[in-house]
Amino acid sequence: MVPNIRFFISLISLTAVPLLFQGCSKSEVTEPTKILFVAGKKSHGYNNHEHNAGSQLLAKCLNKSGLNIEAVVHYNKDQRGWQLDPNSLQGISAVVMYCDGQSNHVVLKHVETIDALTEQGVGVGCLHYAVEPQHGHTDDAFLRWMGGYFKLGKSVNPHWVPHFITLPDHPVTKGVEPFHIQDEWYFNMKFRDNMEGVTPILTAIPPQGVIPEKDHHHNSTSEAREAVKRGDPEHVMWVSENPDGSRGFGFTGGHFHDNWQDDNFRKIVLNAIAWIAQKDIPANGVSSATPTDEQLKENQDYPEDLSRVRPDRYSEYRRK
Repeated sequence: MVPNIRFFISLISLTAVPLLFQGCSKSEVTEPTKILFVAGKKSHGYNNHEHNAGSQLLAKCLNKSGLNIEAVVHYNKDQRGWQLDPNSLQGISAVVMYCDGQSNHVVLKHVETIDALTEQGVGVGCLHYAVEPQHGHTDDAFLRWMGGYFKLGKSVNPHWVPHFITLPDHPVTKGVEPFHIQDEWYFNMKFRDNMEGVTPILTAIPPQGVIPEKDHHHNSTSEAREAVKRGDPEHVMWVSENPDGSRGFGFTGGHFHDNWQDDNFRKIVLNAIAWIAQKDIPANGVSSATPTDEQLKENQDYPEDLSRVRPDRYSEYRRK
């Protein structure tokens, strides 16, 4: 009987070992979801429009999220445009642009490239000034990629404190609580006709007097003033599901770099980035540690200048 027992033990071992290695190899060959951040050159001064520092911070959060994401940042330090390396596009699931807009936008020479990527299901996201295309040239592309944009002569860019009281039931809002925070929140955006495929994510009512009475191509338009007087809700973040199967989002906040310390502000953007990359969003959203003050200083383009921090936090920083 002993030889038979040994035979069966050997047989079980021979059967189990390959299954064990099969399980290991399956996890090892799971490719990470690749996300490319394209960060524009330096812009407004310390803590303002910190494209590279913001992109680096968000990329680190995604890479440490446990969602098997590989996020990398391409920084256009001294270039107006995006010096495109075709190799950087291999296997990506999303492109996130954080840069100045209009004639300084990183995408100007690469519209056809982004179109080709979205046709393959690659998502596109734009942060803050990057939601403003070069008018008359890339407007339609932004509608295709993310369903909306800052339209010159229509949209406005005031600094204000929206109160996001009600959030829609959407993967991008998972784990996000109602919040309010000062930023340069653009509104009266141009969206697709009938909001086709577009879902508003962050919506609030701007206060009376938030924009001046005199027309200005960025600060005030008659259409935006009338909307404020009526008390219209304004969408300052949205997502899109596109006919080609790709996804997009626009987020108009992101002027102040220290806003990334706000857990809800940061989470809703991380959720959106993961979502356009076709990731399943956890029930509590994409988790990340709150950046410290020292971590916020990393990768900024300008020397520290406390006068450039968010106005309501100036006294707080002075005490530290």
